[in-house]
Amino acid sequence: MSFDDTSSQLAGVEVEADAGDFSEFDPAADENRPERLYCAFRAGRERFCLSVLEIEEVVDWPKVTRIPLGPPHLLGVFNLRGTIVPLIDIAFTEGRHPGMLPKHVVVTLLKGATQQNDVRIGVAADEVMGTFSAIDEALLDQTSNVPYCSGMLRHDDRLALVVDLQKLTEIFPAPVI
Repeated sequence: MSFDDTSSQLAGVEVEADAGDFSEFDPAADENRPERLYCAFRAGRERFCLSVLEIEEVVDWPKVTRIPLGPPHLLGVFNLRGTIVPLIDIAFTEGRHPGMLPKHVVVTLLKGATQQNDVRIGVAADEVMGTFSAIDEALLDQTSNVPYCSGMLRHDDRLALVVDLQKLTEIFPAPVI
């Protein structure tokens, strides 16, 4: 069958197209759409979360090189595929037992003005719970006693502190290494 034969067979068929079917979908009108996706993890007794856009990856506990005379929040540095990453413990104030090391590292990426100014920071995590969605209006602003957090979100009937990476690097200056 040639093109001419096909077109002559279809010439008598009427096709109804309703352009209104495609214009009814408005993603902005969907109020149940989550605004952000967060990764929840536990460090010490507290539950924290970071936007997944700030997380590069989660790795198992690596071989850590301690820094002599380093600040107490700096657990050391580790090699992540050729990049030296400082490892901080945001739960150091609770006093970890010497033999009880965290199990994971949440590797974050603090964007700089250029890609060469980007800073990777490892955050020690005892447990990574997974990801969850939350809208911006769900952020509770009651964290005046935790200076490196921008608020709290409800996760599995508990509150998780939302870590602000910029504030975190000001409080725990690990990238100066």
